[in-house]
Amino acid sequence: MLSNSGTIDPKKFLLSERSFRLKTERLFDMKKLENKVAVVTGASKGIGAGIAKSLAAEGAAVIVNYASAKEGAEKVVADIVAAGGKAVAVQGDVSKPADVERLFAETEAAFGAVDVLVNNAGVYEFGAIEAITEEHYHRQFNINVLGLLLVTQAAVKSFGERGGSIINISSTVTRITPPGSAVYTATKGAVDAITQVLSKELGPKKIRVNAINPGMVETEGAITAGFIGSDFQKQLETQVPLGRIGQPEDISPIAVFLASEDSGWLTGEILIASGGHR
Repeated sequence: MLSNSGTIDPKKFLLSERSFRLKTERLFDMKKLENKVAVVTGASKGIGAGIAKSLAAEGAAVIVNYASAKEGAEKVVADIVAAGGKAVAVQGDVSKPADVERLFAETEAAFGAVDVLVNNAGVYEFGAIEAITEEHYHRQFNINVLGLLLVTQAAVKSFGERGGSIINISSTVTRITPPGSAVYTATKGAVDAITQVLSKELGPKKIRVNAINPGMVETEGAITAGFIGSDFQKQLETQVPLGRIGQPEDISPIAVFLASEDSGWLTGEILIASGGHR
């Protein structure tokens, strides 16, 4: 601790609380999210399922939310429990206030107040401008934007004075603006804007709000939509500096980082996870 002059070197002597905690975690192999409670919406498959499993692996008790895919959600819960974690599946349509209220009531009954929210629930439909209908528009905005706002509203109440971390799953479509994606890209543009607005609004309440913008990821949804193995995928991969599309496990470690105190001084950030594609 002493410098060459015999005086105490403050740079070596003083450790911030966060630095001390991180060193302690490494020393005792503590999990980053021990004793935390996380809600992951749309977690029955794909990116949401991957995030739910990774949060649980780091010690969080996880609510696996789903709208209709009960079997998929229960499989995610079973995988988490088999690995020694804690999880419960809770049905709820994020665009319906009554469902959101029930989602958080069941969360608190199972595990207590929430510390982490991952707004992953979302839908996408592509089509030319001529094909856009009211139904097409409202379905995507109701789930991707209104749902995110309703769930966030409920989470803020559950966080209380402790604060918390909100992670919004957006998309790189806001950067690459592909043809035929006008409505979907608009919803994700709204998510990016909401992320930055709420980071300022909720910062004084110790609530951090960040977003992850994945590129194309191989999920059940992408397979169903016909993207995987298509000429579109092949063309896209020629534009990705790392030469491939993503996997759910490329996204989940970023969510763990944003959920944990490792990112304790980050808010309002939009992290692009796309293999370098912009």
